[in-house]
Amino acid sequence: MNFDDFFSWQGAVDGGAANDDGADTPEASPSDLREDNEGGLPAYAELHCLSNFSFQRGASHPEELIARAAHLGYTALAITDECSVAGVVRARAEAAKHKSVSLIVGSEFRLTPEGTALQASASGALSATSARTTATAATAFVPTQTGLPWRAGGDARLPGPNDLDALGTVHLVALAQHREGYGNLSEMITLGRMRGPNRSYRLHARDFSAPDAKHAHLRGLRGCLIIIVPDPDASAERTLAQTRWAAQTFGEGRVWLALERRHRADDEMHLARLRLICAECNVPLVATGHVLMHVRSRKPLQDTLTAIGLSKPVQACGLALSSNAEQHLRTRLRLAWLYPKEALAETAVIASRCHFELLNLRYEYPEELVPTGHAPESYLHREVEAGAARRYPAGVPEKVRGLLKKELELIRELEYEPYFLTVYDIVSYARSQKILCQGRGSAANSAVCYCLGITAVNPDETEVLFGRFLSKERNEPPDIDVDFEHQRREEVIQYIYRKYGNDRAALAATVITYRMRSAVRDTGRALGIDLSIVEQVAQSQQWWDGKENLLARMAAQGLSPDAPTTQLWADLVARLIGFPRHLSQHVGGFVISRDRLSRLVPIAPAAMENRYVIQWDKDDIETLKLLKVDVLALGMLSALRRTLDMLGEWRGAPMELADIPRDDPATYGMIRRADTVGVFQIESRAQMSMLPRLKPVKFYDLVVQVAIVRPGPIQGGMVHPYLKRRKLKPEEVDYPCDAIKPALQRTLGVPIFQEQVMQIAMIAADFTAGDADELRRSMAAWKRKGGLEKFQTRIIDGMLKNGYPLEFAEAICRQIEGFGEYGFPESHAASFALLAYASAWLKCHAPEMFLCGLLNSLPMGFYSASQLVQDARRHRVEVRAVDVCVSDVESRPEVRITRYGEARRPAVRLGLSLVKGLSAEGAQAIEDARRRRLFTDIDDLTARAALSRRDLDALAAADALSALLGGRRQARWTVAAWQPPTPLLGATALRDAAPGSTDEQVALPPMPEGQDIVADYASTGLTLRRHPLMLLREKLNKMRVRTAKELQSEGVHGRRVRTVGIVTGRQRPGTANGTVFVSLEDETGVINVIVWPDLVEAQRKELLASSLLGVEGVWQREERVTHLVAHRLIDLSPMLGELTISSRNFH
Repeated sequence: MNFDDFFSWQGAVDGGAANDDGADTPEASPSDLREDNEGGLPAYAELHCLSNFSFQRGASHPEELIARAAHLGYTALAITDECSVAGVVRARAEAAKHKSVSLIVGSEFRLTPEGTALQASASGALSATSARTTATAATAFVPTQTGLPWRAGGDARLPGPNDLDALGTVHLVALAQHREGYGNLSEMITLGRMRGPNRSYRLHARDFSAPDAKHAHLRGLRGCLIIIVPDPDASAERTLAQTRWAAQTFGEGRVWLALERRHRADDEMHLARLRLICAECNVPLVATGHVLMHVRSRKPLQDTLTAIGLSKPVQACGLALSSNAEQHLRTRLRLAWLYPKEALAETAVIASRCHFELLNLRYEYPEELVPTGHAPESYLHREVEAGAARRYPAGVPEKVRGLLKKELELIRELEYEPYFLTVYDIVSYARSQKILCQGRGSAANSAVCYCLGITAVNPDETEVLFGRFLSKERNEPPDIDVDFEHQRREEVIQYIYRKYGNDRAALAATVITYRMRSAVRDTGRALGIDLSIVEQVAQSQQWWDGKENLLARMAAQGLSPDAPTTQLWADLVARLIGFPRHLSQHVGGFVISRDRLSRLVPIAPAAMENRYVIQWDKDDIETLKLLKVDVLALGMLSALRRTLDMLGEWRGAPMELADIPRDDPATYGMIRRADTVGVFQIESRAQMSMLPRLKPVKFYDLVVQVAIVRPGPIQGGMVHPYLKRRKLKPEEVDYPCDAIKPALQRTLGVPIFQEQVMQIAMIAADFTAGDADELRRSMAAWKRKGGLEKFQTRIIDGMLKNGYPLEFAEAICRQIEGFGEYGFPESHAASFALLAYASAWLKCHAPEMFLCGLLNSLPMGFYSASQLVQDARRHRVEVRAVDVCVSDVESRPEVRITRYGEARRPAVRLGLSLVKGLSAEGAQAIEDARRRRLFTDIDDLTARAALSRRDLDALAAADALSALLGGRRQARWTVAAWQPPTPLLGATALRDAAPGSTDEQVALPPMPEGQDIVADYASTGLTLRRHPLMLLREKLNKMRVRTAKELQSEGVHGRRVRTVGIVTGRQRPGTANGTVFVSLEDETGVINVIVWPDLVEAQRKELLASSLLGVEGVWQREERVTHLVAHRLIDLSPMLGELTISSRNFH
């Protein structure tokens, strides 16, 4: 394939080459720009510019466009993404860095005739294609009596402005002048998005000129200036009709006709035609660029994006591709040469009339939560006092009273009462429906939140830093995150929609960006590369792979790194990574407003039914200081609720989280042994390796444990000093100085939490509270935006000035960078530690119920059902197979009878929900029918549960019919002969057709154990028979490998050993510098394997593709922590035959 033949940038009219930084060498050097300014060039504002938030169209980030416009001396730049303002907040943040250029907020629309849909994906690329390919193709022009140069063959009858169908597709740009105009623009975008399918939109000319009664206020789109963008290939009649329609619809002084100069052959004729139309309609002509990229060197990427949007190879896109690279931000010198002066002058006129400022948007809180007779302040005070009485029945401690008084005064001063009442209402609803929930994050620093029942961390028992949550200096609303049971969160979400309506409540967006695999796939297809090669290369990429060695990884798949095709592909992939692909919904961030939210930000339907999403993400919301309530899902809350309900039922008394005994020695003993499979937050291999070293004995130790295995403390080098100090006596712990001791005393002089870093900055480096909060925000955003350097320099200088050692100051700065990766505030760690302790206590004292709770709440956590069951059985939990005669939909405890009578501890009966292929309706029908009467035989089951053929097949494959039909093989044979009854024959015919109706049953021998195990994993994902490796142990012994039990009990530190296990998990923490941790399971236990980065790359295939992995390496033991450092990996998967066992990778 010769890419030079079809990449149109190669033949751009001006022929300007691009240098490495993307600037246009002949026309954009700094010296040229200085000459431009000195030469008195006309001012210019680009009024039609699409960023890459016009998905698969724009080829530059909003920030790049703003920065380039400022560099070129533009007075303003309008970001006019198609039916979207998704990129404008980012553009505004960039514009703040460049005082010379103003941001204009606008949007581009294509208005289709009524009765037709915009044939576009989210990108709108198809709509552009449609307009081009269906336009009149004549090239000769003839004069008419009106003086307008009509196309030959044109309609002699001029369409009137009210003949809307004759207008065709109207292409226009709307620019917001002020707040009212922006609100109308936002509502119009919302209207289009609500109508459009599949992330697209649908608007018609009538929506602007004669909208329905509900949207009558949008008539004429008051407060916006309108630019009609004529199609240069359309007939003059159509352009005239569209311009007349716009002039009548929007009014005098608000409409312009766009002139684009892109070196087309008929540019001069097009200019002449537009001038006549402008004179005819009394509208000015304005220069626009219809910009798709900030520099011309993005043209190959823009062509590729067009191809992706059209789902075609680039060479098949034809006229959908721009004929040259002119749709970039050009120098004012070039613009002055291309455009008439009056058209350039109009850009400045329009820019001067657009005063809307995004940062002036004002959020108004919902007010209907306040009952009659109360103001928000008095109602909040009443509810806090009532909550405090419930929390502290013996009397509110003085410390808490002081905190409440201080917090309520600050809340009143900042007028945030409605926000707290909104969250309180949501949490109250959840509790009224018995939905377990708990606030976390910085909100756990608040005594008010604790008394309202939003959070669970007792401020009387912890050191809270309320300023981390809310302060006068921050001048922004607080952020309250609340976790709900993940299986019932939708009930809470729908409550919010019912209460406020989808016009006042919507979820924040999440920007889904191109990552390595998606970029490889989309660019490969666009280049027309064989799809099998594209998929092979995509599958070879891992989530951690960067752009740097992409060519080498392509070469490893058999591609020539020197081939132009390969090099072009790699270059496009590198450019596309990080580009927005589409908007999705945030995991739970709600924006709720007093009035129509759509006047604040556009709303669109989400992919999920009955969900709505705004066009801004959480960072945009934070920039504009809008209220967001995070309604999050947490699987462990579901597991805890189910476990507590089962335990309460088994014991005959209700059980709540608050009923779990505190400081239980047996629980902490289990935690110290790292026996924490399934325990919240401390179940990962990294946490398990830390537990025997940290040795938690009380709740605050768990708080530290949750936080310490995070990038902040690890990168700051705080872990080993903290562990070392835990072995010291309290009087032996030293501090840099007495002033800093209060901030560090609870963590033995070593900073672990974000709050401590903020306190150190204030105490040791003379930061104000506002400075410290700015530091916190920079820590959270530096990976995306940078900006920590100024703080690091200031911290080091300040600490040195105040007499602190350089080593300590540098360690603090390293920790700050680590928190930028991921770090916990202390309040957040405390919230999670509560759940960690609760889940550990249940695992320790009610392992059967805890296993049921986990199984019924999957997917969640690090472990599969198989791993959870294997761990429970190692703890002597009896687990019983799925059986239609006794299993419910969910796993449950079951009475266990011994020769001495009913056992104290129950068994676990696996639920029907574990059967793959069994419908939820079928499982529920089985449970309902059996609760009415036990099944007598297979005929009775099929008759009363009315199961489908697929459901019966799934049950037979899972060996769940053994009580009725015998073994798996017999059940599958019998079910295979079943024929569904016809409705007219009734129950008798159904019984005759049922599997058990044949007079002579064929007796089949049972399946071999190996086949049964394979079938178990295939049908339920686990087996209760012997572990697969027990069947292979004789072969493995000949390979001189050690079992997990042998290594744990007899393994000598530093000795070279071999082992084999089924891969159950792979992890690659961001703090491990490329090291991969692998969990191997055999019939005796679990082995932790460490694979250093060089071996990861050398044996990538064996590491990532093996189901049964052999490892040769060095056994290491430190205190109770053991692991195998791999030196060689061997893929032994063929030994498993047909057995397929999935692993939990990189969660």
